[in-house]
Amino acid sequence: MSFDSDLKEFLTGFKKLIILGVGNELKSDDGVGPFIINKLIEENFEKDNVLLINSKTVPENYTGKIRKEQPSHVIIVDACLMGAQPGDIKIVDEKDFVNIGISTHSMSLSYFVKYLQKSMDFKIIFVGIEPETMDWGENPTLNVEKTAYDFINLLKGCVL
Repeated sequence: MSFDSDLKEFLTGFKKLIILGVGNELKSDDGVGPFIINKLIEENFEKDNVLLINSKTVPENYTGKIRKEQPSHVIIVDACLMGAQPGDIKIVDEKDFVNIGISTHSMSLSYFVKYLQKSMDFKIIFVGIEPETMDWGENPTLNVEKTAYDFINLLKGCVL
């Protein structure tokens, strides 16, 4: 299956979707999650059944808000070291990412997800985008930015 069809299948029948962007906006490609959230906000993508959260490097600060919203589906978007080509995008499902540390951040997203799952029932996927660089810089590299826009357009097609 392809990324596009996997994402469409995941989103089938969602009632309330939270898209959580994770990353450091001052470290080039590491900020791809927040970059995507900010672009979606600029395009008025947030609706009654879609909540966008730019968690930056502290997703754990949003557990209360996520639990209050009671989502049926959650997508976490972050730069992810997968040994792929810069800009490659992959869905890592819950069973896989809970068992491995794939995020570029020190706080394990698997603990974050396990904490949320103790009190809620929802579907979750992690969308990882391979970074080219995580040096200081305010914008993603061209390959990563192109992937970010491709993902945004795909989301629009799946959700709207």
